[in-house]
Amino acid sequence: MASVSPATFVDKDIKFGTDGWRGIIAADFTFGRVGKVAAIAAQVLEETYGDNGSKTIIVGYDRRFLSTDFARYAAECIAAAGYEVKLSECFAPTPAFSWAAFDQKALGAIVITASHNPAAYNGLKVKSAFGGSVPPEVTQKVEAKLDEPMPKSETAGSITEFDPWPSYCTALQSMVDIEAIRQALDDGKLTVFCEVMHGAASGGLQRLLAREITEINGEADPLFEGGAPEPLPKYIPKLFEAVKHKTNDGLTVGLIFDGDCDRIAGMDGNANFLSSQVLIPILMEHLTQRRGMTGEVVKTLSGSNIFLSLAKLYDLPVYETPIGYKYIADRMLDAEVLIGGEESGGIGYGHHIPERDALLSALYLLEAVVQSSQDFGELNDGLRQQTHFSAEYDRIDLPLANMEVRAKLLEALQSSTPQTVAGKKVASCIDIDGYKFNLEDDSWLLIRFSGTEPVLRLYSEAADTESVHKILAWAKDWANSVS
Repeated sequence: MASVSPATFVDKDIKFGTDGWRGIIAADFTFGRVGKVAAIAAQVLEETYGDNGSKTIIVGYDRRFLSTDFARYAAECIAAAGYEVKLSECFAPTPAFSWAAFDQKALGAIVITASHNPAAYNGLKVKSAFGGSVPPEVTQKVEAKLDEPMPKSETAGSITEFDPWPSYCTALQSMVDIEAIRQALDDGKLTVFCEVMHGAASGGLQRLLAREITEINGEADPLFEGGAPEPLPKYIPKLFEAVKHKTNDGLTVGLIFDGDCDRIAGMDGNANFLSSQVLIPILMEHLTQRRGMTGEVVKTLSGSNIFLSLAKLYDLPVYETPIGYKYIADRMLDAEVLIGGEESGGIGYGHHIPERDALLSALYLLEAVVQSSQDFGELNDGLRQQTHFSAEYDRIDLPLANMEVRAKLLEALQSSTPQTVAGKKVASCIDIDGYKFNLEDDSWLLIRFSGTEPVLRLYSEAADTESVHKILAWAKDWANSVS
């Protein structure tokens, strides 16, 4: 592509959120900015992980508008700063590039992706040498260097293209009984519908299983059909229809992946949408009861209380973090972790790289279904019976007009913290990430702000759906009254 000058532009408003820097294409997310951020990130990665003697940076990308071109320009700027760049020759899941950084003993990876954000966005994620999201102090160093000139080296590095899929697939296949899943597919005992949302998961499950899978929205669409590549019910009408009108007699599984394939959701044979609040307990049971694994369960503040009930049943320790997978990744580096997950679909494993990996989760879930001869709905019902857990969960995202509204809401939470929520007394409040109100009847409400968008996120779990919606409606009314 043509050379782009990184000359004079304002960089102080470039901020990394819970997982990377994202912005509107051409307004915030420009070639000049991407090149500079990528080159500075390479410098910081060397400062942080350079003890391994490497000068290699992995550069990858998803299927968004201009992602290929942004990645190429990022690679050129990183090479100009003196690094050896391994540039992906194709789109791939973000965890495939995290794996490549670890597997190739690189300094880290730069991935061009805006994950689940709407089509107008693109973004840049920085991955570490150990194959997970870098901690906040690393991205803070990147932000601190943005006023410095574009990094240049008297001796330029090189750019070499590579295919990220083969090594990644081999690693994932080694962790499951891949032949048992293939046999169930061959025998007609299992049917899989795979919703890839026009994203980087396209073709992934077929590669792993070496079988034809019914894939929905596998073609590229930079507009995401006017929606967003986020594994939520409102964005997957085709999957609902496909599962409702299935003709097979065996077990039916629906798998939903976000735009860069690091988040997952599911669907049972009756076309019920299942978030990771349901999938994580299924995985906990499978890994401990069928695979004989053990270790700590790491949950974020928004994780369901069934995680706690199941951990108690299986005698597993639990560790709670703020929202953002980088906090889970940090814990994986310090403790023996069985599984770590967040309600938005990010799930990872202590025996793999400390990174959320939707395709590995998909394989474990398929293995659980095959070995138990039960679909997701049946597995979920069994776990609820075992733990006597009957609560329901939901979340709503409330768009904010601007960042000034965000500041006003935050000030209200700090100065006038609610003592009752939807008529229920607040038993305790946790403020390590937003405000989580634990209510007197064991229900809860979490109010927090998105790290990448002007959005207020509202989460709740309560005894039944009506109670959940009542709590969320109260929270929405509170936010509107303040703003």
